[in-house]
Amino acid sequence: MKASKTSRKPAKKVAKKTAAKGSPAKPKLLSGGNPQIAKAYGDAPVQAYIAAMPGWKSDLGRRLDALITRTFPGVYKAVKWNSPLYGIEGEGWFLGIHVFTRYVKVAFFRGTSLRPVPPGASRQKEVRYLDIHEDDELDEAQLTAWVKQASKLPGERM
Repeated sequence: MKASKTSRKPAKKVAKKTAAKGSPAKPKLLSGGNPQIAKAYGDAPVQAYIAAMPGWKSDLGRRLDALITRTFPGVYKAVKWNSPLYGIEGEGWFLGIHVFTRYVKVAFFRGTSLRPVPPGASRQKEVRYLDIHEDDELDEAQLTAWVKQASKLPGERM
C-alpha cells in the first residue's frame, strides 16, 4: 500500500514589522494619544512613555518628570496601566500622569489632603486632578508644593 500524501496549503509568509537596526520600536498610541508601554518599574519605562507622548505633551512630560525628580530625589517610578506613577518604594504611589487628546492629567492620589486642593474633582473620594492643556502656563511653584505635600502622605497601593 502506498503512503498517502497529505494535501497541505502552503504556509503564508507573515511580514514582521521591525524597527530600524539599533532603534526601538515606537510604542502604539491608545485612545487620546496615550502611549502603550508595558508594565515595568524604574526610570527607563517612564522615560520611554515620555518619549512616546505625542507633540507638545512630550516636552510637558519631561518638565513634569524633572520637577518631580528634583522635588523628591530618589522617587520610585513605574509605568502601570499605561501611566507613569511616582511614589515611595514599598509605601505606594502619590502621583500619576496620563495623556488625553487635548491635555495631560496629573493625578494626586491623596489630593484632598493637599493645600490648596488641586482643582479637578474625581469620582474617587481622595483623588484630585490637575489638567494641563497646551497653552496653559505651568505654575511650577504650586506643582512643586503639591509634590512635596503628596510625597509625605500615605501612598496608594496599586
